Amino acid sequence: MNRLSQETSPYLLQHANNPVDWYPWGPLALEKAKAENKPILVSIGYSACHWCHVMERESFEQDHVAEIMNEYFICIKVDREERPDVDAVYMDSLQAMGTRGGWPLNVFLLPDTKPFYGVTYLPPQNWVQLLKSVNNAFISHYEDLAKSADGFVENMVQSDIKKYGLTQTSTPYTVEALDEMFEKLKQNFDTLKGGMDRAPKFPMPSIYKFLLRYFDITQNPEALAQIELSLNRIALGGIYDHVGGGWARYSVDDEWFIPHFEKMLYDNAQLLSIFSEAFALTDNTLYAERIYQTVAWLKNEMLSPDGGFYSALDADSEGVEGKFYIWQKNELVQILGEDFNWFSKLYNISQHGNWEHGFNHLHLTNFASETAKAAGIYSEDFENKYQNALDKLAAARTSKIRPGLDDKILASWNGLLIKGLTTAYQATGEESIREMAVKTGRFILERMTENGKLWHSYKNGKASITAFLEDYAAVIEAYLGLYQITFDPEWLAEATNLCDYTIANFYDASEGFFFFTDTEGETLIARKKELFDNVIPASNSMMAQNLYTLGKMLDRTDYQELSDQMLSKMTKILLADVQWVTNWAALYCQRVTPTAEIVIVGENADEIRKDFDRFFVPNKIIAGTTTQSSLPLLENRTPVNGQTAIYVCYDKTCQLPVTSVKEALEQLA
Repeated sequence: MNRLSQETSPYLLQHANNPVDWYPWGPLALEKAKAENKPILVSIGYSACHWCHVMERESFEQDHVAEIMNEYFICIKVDREERPDVDAVYMDSLQAMGTRGGWPLNVFLLPDTKPFYGVTYLPPQNWVQLLKSVNNAFISHYEDLAKSADGFVENMVQSDIKKYGLTQTSTPYTVEALDEMFEKLKQNFDTLKGGMDRAPKFPMPSIYKFLLRYFDITQNPEALAQIELSLNRIALGGIYDHVGGGWARYSVDDEWFIPHFEKMLYDNAQLLSIFSEAFALTDNTLYAERIYQTVAWLKNEMLSPDGGFYSALDADSEGVEGKFYIWQKNELVQILGEDFNWFSKLYNISQHGNWEHGFNHLHLTNFASETAKAAGIYSEDFENKYQNALDKLAAARTSKIRPGLDDKILASWNGLLIKGLTTAYQATGEESIREMAVKTGRFILERMTENGKLWHSYKNGKASITAFLEDYAAVIEAYLGLYQITFDPEWLAEATNLCDYTIANFYDASEGFFFFTDTEGETLIARKKELFDNVIPASNSMMAQNLYTLGKMLDRTDYQELSDQMLSKMTKILLADVQWVTNWAALYCQRVTPTAEIVIVGENADEIRKDFDRFFVPNKIIAGTTTQSSLPLLENRTPVNGQTAIYVCYDKTCQLPVTSVKEALEQLA
């Protein structure tokens, strides 16, 4: 065993028995590199990463490869989910070298941690040749490497604000600008299969978040058509686990057919939010089914006994990608019995397989009932038969060897999940979902918070690693969501405390954005700011949203002004290439029209809130109390003639109170 055996990260522990003399990232390895004047090899991945497993199997488990690595390099393994700061810095360096990023990420550093070369996956023969070439260059051409490394570092420390010319503007927020953003985004729509016009296909929840808000403002039918097409295909395609629930990370093709089979908590968290909002808007029962199924999967497979949610399920089982999720025809015949004939027509099951090596993967492009009608297999009891068949497969799958579980608990991803659960509760009114959201909030508050500060990771009863901006941003958003489904002021107070800490310890007043790392965190060769939205929204865009919401909730103009300053600096990119800043664009939508402040006061406040939340009203905040409150929105608000009252307000100016949700919705129209 090597030093990784003392770590808690599942990804690092996967490499604990490698013959490579791995170190975790830390002073011991970095000081050894300086003392011995050896180059550093930093290899970064995550536990559910398929090609990380392949490279480990082909190279890191092989004695002859490990011998070369150990002789020439100080070798460091990094879990990118545990140390997103290290990953961001060296991924940035790889891209500066002109290489497309990905994992495993293997970067070669000088002893002072400056990067001079990097690659992603390589087959063993190429890897060994590279190791020898890098060692030779380090010995024979050190000055050239040092010069290159200085250039890469110079590129890395260059401010994105300066690089992209982000300056504050006084331009008003307009519907015309939103139309311009939509037209730009539309250029990359896949209008046949949903999503964007590329493969692989990632769900990209923040794109749909923007489209939902854009549609709410403009009623542009093209936006709604793209939302429904995309969500239908994401719900029906092979990226969704028809048997067990939950979404895989992405589809390797442009059909949403074959996924990269790992299931990540952050994807499912965000898709819960999107499908919940879409259900509130469209009343599409498919969306409700996916919400309930995914919540059940989360509870059954991802919930820890301590109350937080695990990070991921691996793509591989028994060394084969997707084996847990795919089926051979003979296997399905045995499991389904008399149901096989119609089921095989529904899913195009064959001996040859609809994927590879004789395996079949479950995939639809239209609603199951519509597909059955088109195939001539529909009957009055189809829905029951269909569910029974899926239940049979779920039961059979329990005897399969399960994919590996990454059982670390991350504050950021759990924050995203709480937000997903709060939105799912609002759309469905299902009390068990609210209970799950509140319990997860309690877990973060009690297990991952200390002296008003967050920890990033939790494992084996212990929280560790100084939290990053993504943790604070996601947890603040989660607490704001919890307040708005419970009216418990504790969540609002906790969100405020975390927000103030973030401003004090992450904010760069000179540029008007937040650093990714805490001032109390480890100093790396570059201190980055995360501005661009990806599969997870940028932590800065999430903070801008939080500041706006909290500012409205607490009547804090300082928060609102800070949010507006951040958003205004992104205007140039919003209008130039919005697909990389769609969470910013969603906030822009809120600034185009006034945000409704919904205030509910009286003994039936929770019941009325629950009724109100069923409707799709994205540009709102909601506050309430059954008694009285010092919250600015609630001051001097009282029931009406003993009845619970609803106040619809804009910029703290309220219309006459009403006592029914119907009347309140009419005031919003």
